[in-house]
Amino acid sequence: MKRILAAIGISALLVSGFSSLDSYRRVVNNSFGPGEHIEYRVHYSFLNAAEATVDVSPTVYKVNDRACYRVNVYGRTVGAFDLVTRIRDTWRSYIDTTAIVPQKFYINIQEGNHRKEENVTFDHQNNLVRSEENAGKNVMKVPDNVQDVISGYYYLRTVDFNKLSIGQTLEVPAFFDKELYNMRVRYRGKDVVKTKFGRINVIKLNPVMPPNKLFKGEESIRIWVSDDANKVPVKVEVDLMVGAMEMDLRAYSGLKQKLRFYK
Repeated sequence: MKRILAAIGISALLVSGFSSLDSYRRVVNNSFGPGEHIEYRVHYSFLNAAEATVDVSPTVYKVNDRACYRVNVYGRTVGAFDLVTRIRDTWRSYIDTTAIVPQKFYINIQEGNHRKEENVTFDHQNNLVRSEENAGKNVMKVPDNVQDVISGYYYLRTVDFNKLSIGQTLEVPAFFDKELYNMRVRYRGKDVVKTKFGRINVIKLNPVMPPNKLFKGEESIRIWVSDDANKVPVKVEVDLMVGAMEMDLRAYSGLKQKLRFYK
């Protein structure tokens, strides 16, 4: 009888997708993988303001005994903007290949005279986050499957937006700068945008912004991602309190699927 009950218990665990040693969720990911490289150009009005690169390392790393994608995001100002406010920012996330949650997060901010360097470690088994900045350490309790600002974006790339209705909002718990908040993104339907490579079918998203002194309104950021398995951002518009900025796709390689542009 005990063997029968044990077998039933094991079967239930397998059906639910968990084991006693691995309580991580399983996320189907057909959108990105090792070796993905994307470059963007940021402009303010007609002036080139900055450039950004987003790289998924060709190597899979082991962090907290879990296989992880290492994603590097690097941004820098260019031209006249580099003379006014020199920016050299590095953001790095080690994203669990199975659960699409972060295991580690690193940020190095160099903006004018401002400097910030922080390491964050995620303990998903105990729902804890440990952040270290300079000599200070902070531990916080967090909800299941909490994200950082980079891993949250990669998780959204795995979402099937065809199952959402226009205006529906997704919420993802996220941790950034020693604070816990809900990353909210509103689905705005489908569209077509023009790029340097041609026109492309896209999905339109609006990150929902809380009241602040930088962005102009709740839907001041508009993101167009490719309407395919990749879900790569090809265009971003940002309404600021003073002026507006745009980010356009400049180069790409190593995508899981070929982007389909047309005239």
